[in-house]
Amino acid sequence: MTDAPPAARGPIDRFLTVVERVGNTLPHPATLFAILAGLTILLSAVAALANLSVTHPASGEVVRPVSLLNTAGLHRILTHLVTNFTSFAPLGTVLVSLIGIGVCESSGLMGAALRKLVLSAPRRLLTAVLVFAGVMSNTASEIGYVLLVPMGGLIFQAAGRHPVLGIAAAFAGVSGGYSANLLLGTVDPLLAGLTQEAARIVDPAYTVNAAANYYFLAASTFLVTGIGTWVTERIVAPRLGAWSGGTTVEGDEFRPLTPAERRGLRFAGVTLLVLTAMILGGLIPEDGYLREAGTGSVLRSPFLTGIVAFIFLIGVSLGVAYGVGAGTIKSDADVVKGMGQAMSTLGTYLVLVFFAAQFVAFFNWTNLGLIVAVEGATALQSAGLHEVPLFIAFILLTAVINLAMGSASAKWAIMAPVFVPMLMLLGYSPEVTQAAYRVGDSTTNIISPMMSYFALIIAFVQRYEPKAGMGTVIATMLPYTVALLIGWIVLFTIWLTFGLPVGPGAGLYLE
Repeated sequence: MTDAPPAARGPIDRFLTVVERVGNTLPHPATLFAILAGLTILLSAVAALANLSVTHPASGEVVRPVSLLNTAGLHRILTHLVTNFTSFAPLGTVLVSLIGIGVCESSGLMGAALRKLVLSAPRRLLTAVLVFAGVMSNTASEIGYVLLVPMGGLIFQAAGRHPVLGIAAAFAGVSGGYSANLLLGTVDPLLAGLTQEAARIVDPAYTVNAAANYYFLAASTFLVTGIGTWVTERIVAPRLGAWSGGTTVEGDEFRPLTPAERRGLRFAGVTLLVLTAMILGGLIPEDGYLREAGTGSVLRSPFLTGIVAFIFLIGVSLGVAYGVGAGTIKSDADVVKGMGQAMSTLGTYLVLVFFAAQFVAFFNWTNLGLIVAVEGATALQSAGLHEVPLFIAFILLTAVINLAMGSASAKWAIMAPVFVPMLMLLGYSPEVTQAAYRVGDSTTNIISPMMSYFALIIAFVQRYEPKAGMGTVIATMLPYTVALLIGWIVLFTIWLTFGLPVGPGAGLYLE
């Protein structure tokens, strides 16, 4: 067995060490939001005493801060504490989506589908298929980390290649490609809800649907697959060298599909074809039942505005179909149990959302978000930055912040109320700002010690390289981060240059 290559001691390694230390000093995201909510109350009083004001560039109205540090503010906080939480846009969308996807996971559909995709791939396409499978696994949230990443090591070991190379390729797809997919997952409605809340600081009627970035994410899927494959074969493989530890593999991840699992996949495939035919039948005809009544529009159709409902229905239908075929679902109780298991993982998330909802609500009530947005937009406008360097700067800022704060939703809940209104006032749509954020958020996941699964990845690597540590993993994954960051910025620049919509009904600019 080969020894792990020594970790670099250059400036990048020292920088990441500093980032790790800074990140470890940060409180839990829920505590951070509670602190921010308290600071918002104090700042509202200071801003009101200072008599700050800005002129809304669209309406011409003078906007002044509203203090919450008084009797009226106290009453508003107390009477809206519950409704701030229950009406928080991301909460319902995530819960509903996760119920449907939970049935897919509990029935075994997601695990069997990923194993079939990877195990049936030709040897020469193994790396590309593994990276692609990692990207697609994000539809089912964390399953890529716990199933596909260790399976990547086992598959490469069986093929006589370095197993850490397989782990790296899968990890690059799962985590580095977190903001790319051909399907919608739980993170799409989550981020869209946060973006919508932020956009309503400027336009109270603005809506953002879960498919807002779909066109860009679909194109990004092939970009990530190509870059991940190239980096794996051309940079990481030569560095790791040949594997001398043998091809014996163990573990449930590598076993072939059983007859029951294959039958379950057939059942799920037929169900998917039927659902697809029903959806197309409602969208293709000019008077289709899924188009907007009266206008026949697809962009404002119940299909797109109710995309979370379709995620739920498709997830439940495919999960039940697979479970019946594979024998993993015996009764309705098994379906409900799968839904419950998905909900049981959300305890910490619900606490985080409670405090995030208070912070966002306070930020809106005080007008601080709008004041910061107007002042920031004015500063950006006076700086004269063209849209390309402007968004590149935003992507790089997000990538750096991601090194110290791993949660995509927690970061966006803090950043969206500032940057979405700011860029709206410069004429850019909330959807394109969200797309730029997702690029920066994904690219540094694989080198961030603050990423929640980073310790698990180290454990997977140590199965084959006992001396490996955090430096080994970061050194292995750093080429992916650099290549993905460059490639994704180029793709985003092309998108801006040609004025392409980032999703259905989601152009680059505000009308």
